Amino acid sequence: MTERYCYREVLPFTAMVAIECTNVGVNVLFKAATVKGMGYYAFVAYSFAISTLFLLLPLPFVFRRSRELPPLNLSLIFRIFSLGVIGLTAQLCGYKGLNYTSPTLASSLSNLIPAFTFILAIIFRMEKVALRSSSTQAKILGSFVSVAGALVVLLYKGPKIFSTPSPTVHSPMLSSSQTNWVLGGSLLAVEYFLVPIWYIVQTSIMKEYPAEFIVVFLYNLSGTLLSAPICFLLEGNLRAWKLNPDVTLISVIYSGFFCTGLSSLVHTWGLHLKGPVYISIFKPLSIVVAAVCSVLFLGEALYFGTVLGAVILSFGFYAVIWGKAKEEDLCEDFDMRPPSSSKSPLLLSHKGKDKEEGNLC
Repeated sequence: MTERYCYREVLPFTAMVAIECTNVGVNVLFKAATVKGMGYYAFVAYSFAISTLFLLLPLPFVFRRSRELPPLNLSLIFRIFSLGVIGLTAQLCGYKGLNYTSPTLASSLSNLIPAFTFILAIIFRMEKVALRSSSTQAKILGSFVSVAGALVVLLYKGPKIFSTPSPTVHSPMLSSSQTNWVLGGSLLAVEYFLVPIWYIVQTSIMKEYPAEFIVVFLYNLSGTLLSAPICFLLEGNLRAWKLNPDVTLISVIYSGFFCTGLSSLVHTWGLHLKGPVYISIFKPLSIVVAAVCSVLFLGEALYFGTVLGAVILSFGFYAVIWGKAKEEDLCEDFDMRPPSSSKSPLLLSHKGKDKEEGNLC
């Protein structure tokens, strides 16, 4: 009983908190590495390569499945390759946006993901919109509030709240102009718009080929094969590719292991074990961690507009998550009722769509 509790409750909680902290750590280390001269194109390419070769390559052989999997057909290979294209594009936009802004802004804007997921689910007819339903109203309101919070973060800095007088790492790049701040924030928003699309493609793949290690490995392999030539063409300065035995080497290894590789595996495992709502509630934690790390280690100033926008974003985030949780509870109630009504097939069909959309959040 104790072992089951630890596996079902303690381990997922610890894993989710740890992954959110490590993801923030990647952003902080990336900023420190770029100050040392590393190009962000090189950072992306190295991260994919290290994740593929040293972390994910051995896992399919170590954790072999007991049952046979369907063969990899051309459709599956194309969709996995599409994952690589989407993931690489998202990372290029994200790291370039982070180069112009700060880890705190990146963590704040990541709360747009549930709102974008809800909007895309409506576009792809994966979400039923019942305007009289409180869950739908909460998700619509939460989406609007999330977008409003993002605009506050992007367009309003406000007075400085706190900064360290003697930062560990400092560079003129850390003091972004308002133009760079808006451009960087917009690129981050593009990244968090691509993430739900990545979820949609990943969900269709996992239904047909339920092997997490193999899918994540092939995704990273596609990202590596794409990022190597593309990033080399975009970053012609060979000095930007140099890995010195300092924070640049540490940041690349850290990113490859924890962000590009381990984070994908933990989130996939947590999604199957506890569901999308449980995983999502840990997102706002990254805002606090990022703000503290940015001020202490990067010497970045914390502005009132960032805090205000992050709070608004968090309210919108939790409104969408609350609406989704209530919808899932209703679906479970319907599922427990005996199928005596003629409307049961419709309810079960609706439940199936909800589960499909739920795997995206």
